[in-house]
Amino acid sequence: MFDRYEAGEQAVLVHVSFTDENNKEDLDELKLLVSSAGVNSVATVTGPRKSPHARYFVGTGKAQEIADTVRTMEADIVIFNHALTPAQLRNMEKICECLVLDRTALILDIFAQRARTYEGKLQVELAQLHYMSSRLIRGWSHLDKQKGGVGMRGPGETQLESDRRLLSARITTIKSRLEKVAKQREQGRRSRLRNEVPTVSLVGYTNAGKSTLFNQITAAKVYAADQLFATLDPTLRKITVDDVGTCILADTVGFIRHLPHDLVAAFKATLQETREATLLLHVIDCSDENYLANVDAVEDVLNEIDAGEVPTLMVMNKIDALEQAEPRIDYDELGQPIRVWLSAQKNIGVDLLFNALTSLLSGKIRSLQLSIPPAQGKLRALFYQLECIENEAYAENGNSVINIRLNNTDWQRLIKQEGDYIEEFVVDDNYQTVAELDKEEWT
Repeated sequence: MFDRYEAGEQAVLVHVSFTDENNKEDLDELKLLVSSAGVNSVATVTGPRKSPHARYFVGTGKAQEIADTVRTMEADIVIFNHALTPAQLRNMEKICECLVLDRTALILDIFAQRARTYEGKLQVELAQLHYMSSRLIRGWSHLDKQKGGVGMRGPGETQLESDRRLLSARITTIKSRLEKVAKQREQGRRSRLRNEVPTVSLVGYTNAGKSTLFNQITAAKVYAADQLFATLDPTLRKITVDDVGTCILADTVGFIRHLPHDLVAAFKATLQETREATLLLHVIDCSDENYLANVDAVEDVLNEIDAGEVPTLMVMNKIDALEQAEPRIDYDELGQPIRVWLSAQKNIGVDLLFNALTSLLSGKIRSLQLSIPPAQGKLRALFYQLECIENEAYAENGNSVINIRLNNTDWQRLIKQEGDYIEEFVVDDNYQTVAELDKEEWT
């Protein structure tokens, strides 16, 4: 059903305002979704209701109004900004005599267009199959009864039953393949945990600028555009943070209000990167007048995937669209960064983000002075490889005297790799927490 319309078709949009706050949807967001799907909106039908109509969702009179609008505007498709039951969709298709999609089907179609990786395509297909499993009768209503000639009547399998069986088998196959991908991702996460490599995951409302910020930080070429769900597939890149070392930055799919549960379930493996991250960067479009509602929507999804307790740094993006907004870091009463104001597209304030990452990810910082004999040139080269040498001089005995600065985690890992003898070359050792250093500068 997801290939039954083509880009450029004419659509009539339907938005119902319910008195129940939980059923309210954003009409502007629907228009952005439709535009992202490549469909042209030619008319919008709106109306209030206390609750959905059992047969048409919108009521008999409004359903006829939608059908008349379709014929007047010569539209090809009707798109509801709500989730409809299979029966409601079927009844609306009969009266409108055209394809009718609900909000979930529209989002699934956009995801299908954006998926590029093997894992992403599998996840989208799984979500589509779950969605279609209760809607098969729409395409095979003429085959829901068994037929046969004399002597051939019996408990044979109907076409609908056969399709459901094939659908169930395909779902099982995809889940098995996704489990293999999940195991591979889990191995990567375990390797990073063993090496104590922090993972920073970008989260946020769709179109908040996550991929643009990701490209700015990593010099990657992830697709970024001014449309909803421009990026679907998760992307991981290495970054270097002062006093922390190597970190993994993950760009994930954007969130949206009332994200379909099938999508949350299908993208469980992808969202695992978010749930097990060391730090979340919640990217927010501060130029959007509804950004507070978007923040709430993201936090709802984070709680749904059990990522609500992960430490979070808010990134107030697109300050270039605000008047008199300057890049800055907001601190809490303990001197810890809680918000960074920047513009990813204009590359304004991105350096402040790295400063905040240093404060939040670093443990104890060691400032050491080592006297390394000429015979230990390999060890000296290792410190240069770690890019932690602040300055170097030579003593009268020929030893190389170097001053290094690195976090305590990297120092302990170095001792394990090179042996305890490395401590024999330490002349001076002084360290304190980065939070203490930042607080001294902040105060």
